Amino acid sequence: MAMRIVAETARLMGAERLLPIESAHIDGALYHGDSGTLFAEKLVAGGARVSVRATLNVGAIDLMGCSRNRLPPHEHEMASRMMQAYRQLGCEPTWTCAPYQAGHRPRFGSHVAWGESNAVAFCNSVLGARTNRYGDFLDIACAISGRAPDYGLHREENRRATVVFDVSSLDPLFLASDIAWPVLGNLYGRVIGSAIGVVAGVTSPPGEDALKGFGAAAASSGAVGLFHIAGVTPEAPDVRTVLKNHAPSEHIAVTTGMVIDSQRRLSTAERADRVDAVAIGSPHLSIGEFDRLEQLLAGRRLAVPIYACTGRHTLAQLGPRRAALETAGVVVVADTCVVVTPILPATPGAILMTNSGKFAHYAPSNSGYSVLYASLADCVESAVAGKPIIGGRR
Repeated sequence: MAMRIVAETARLMGAERLLPIESAHIDGALYHGDSGTLFAEKLVAGGARVSVRATLNVGAIDLMGCSRNRLPPHEHEMASRMMQAYRQLGCEPTWTCAPYQAGHRPRFGSHVAWGESNAVAFCNSVLGARTNRYGDFLDIACAISGRAPDYGLHREENRRATVVFDVSSLDPLFLASDIAWPVLGNLYGRVIGSAIGVVAGVTSPPGEDALKGFGAAAASSGAVGLFHIAGVTPEAPDVRTVLKNHAPSEHIAVTTGMVIDSQRRLSTAERADRVDAVAIGSPHLSIGEFDRLEQLLAGRRLAVPIYACTGRHTLAQLGPRRAALETAGVVVVADTCVVVTPILPATPGAILMTNSGKFAHYAPSNSGYSVLYASLADCVESAVAGKPIIGGRR
């Protein structure tokens, strides 16, 4: 059955052959309805096992017991059965949208079948492995069969940049800030769509946390599966190389005004006079981001909870430091996140503050909260004060 799904997908996409893959990251273990659970259990009943390494994206339940959700009993049971079924298929119970932080880092040029939009963007762009944006159920079919259709971003000719996204006119201090890359990612996704672009004009290479924030925002606001940053990502030593000596179809000169507009778009709250919760960690927080959170908290207690979403691998690194964070008022969320399962309180008209471009994109429709987008520092200061503080202003 798994091979039939893969082969039929190949036919539909015009692929002439199947490629052997080295690994998979499975997005389909997140409960969206009973059919997903029944599909996974049918695979288990048929004796299926993954034939390559397969890590798991977030589920709908925090199995670590850090936080609780408000799923009704039937949905909770089906979500639990689904997560159990994927473990029985031989998948690694990583339960994270950032498997690259949990040691799953495919080698450059290798073919894989990854689901979850930010993970796909990071895998293609930062690691230089090759995957399409594999949807639910196709991802596990690829993992079981060990094959993926040879089309799209698996093919060299489809990885060439065709659009230049030029940030050379932006303030270097802004580009070095933690707020910059999710904002730029949101703008990039909206103007690039599904094209392959190269970011030009970056003089100081962003770190991995900035790159994951950029890719997550770009994959949310657009259909981005691969981006290049000249002088930073492995397939783009310079603009000319990644364009393959072709002229770009479009040259987008990013202005400060475009950035300001993009940042405003991330905030959907009609007013900024309250904040009911703060959420960070989409993609999941790294240990470095927890370090920064602790530095900003500086031992203070929160008036408004900060929901810090992360993977169990990072929890293991955090160790006893987690207790101090929870005492301060941080709600640690593992194995899942607050925009895919009902963890945030059901508060009519509530406002969520976040530093995540991806949270800002999905929170209004998925959680019912409107959004105030801000830097991590502003998120922490607002949570301590119990009211919005943007750029040091109440």
